[in-house]
Amino acid sequence: MGVERLDDTDYPALTIGRAADLIGVAPAFLRSLDAADLLHPHRSDGGQRRYSRRQVEFAARVRELADEGHTIAGAASILVLRGDLADAQRDLATARAERDEALAERDEARADLARRDAGG
Repeated sequence: MGVERLDDTDYPALTIGRAADLIGVAPAFLRSLDAADLLHPHRSDGGQRRYSRRQVEFAARVRELADEGHTIAGAASILVLRGDLADAQRDLATARAERDEALAERDEARADLARRDAGG
């Protein structure tokens, strides 16, 4: 186990108190996300909650949306839908790039065929 694990966004390095301090909430807010089945912190051997940077970022986004008037469940749904939309947009961009590549290959093959037919 090295210090490089701290660079891993999924490494559970933060205690509940430190995670709460980072996003400006009481530890009870993080416990409520766990109780609502929206955030699943890792547990130390002693049962202490440990949060990763990714989990703290998610909790911070939930808090921002809650501050805007959304319920915690609503905020979590918004974040899940935003993630799904981002995934779909990436998939669409990949599909379009693959389509464009296939069209270019088709056009090149047609041009080769036309040149061969014209010369032959």
